[in-house]
Amino acid sequence: MKKWVNLLAILTLALSLQACLATKIVTVPVKVAYGTTKAVVKGTGVVVGAAIPDDDDEQDN
Repeated sequence: MKKWVNLLAILTLALSLQACLATKIVTVPVKVAYGTTKAVVKGTGVVVGAAIPDDDDEQDN
């Protein structure tokens, strides 16, 4: 009987740790992709802003 209790405890702990691992496996690549995309979009906005002049300076005068 004691062996079954130990086995059940080990199985329960193993399954609970797998949930944490699965969460990390999903969230880390999503965070990396978000950070990379955010940097690319900001860089594209700067390049487009430099290439396409606007009339903000002329309106201030």
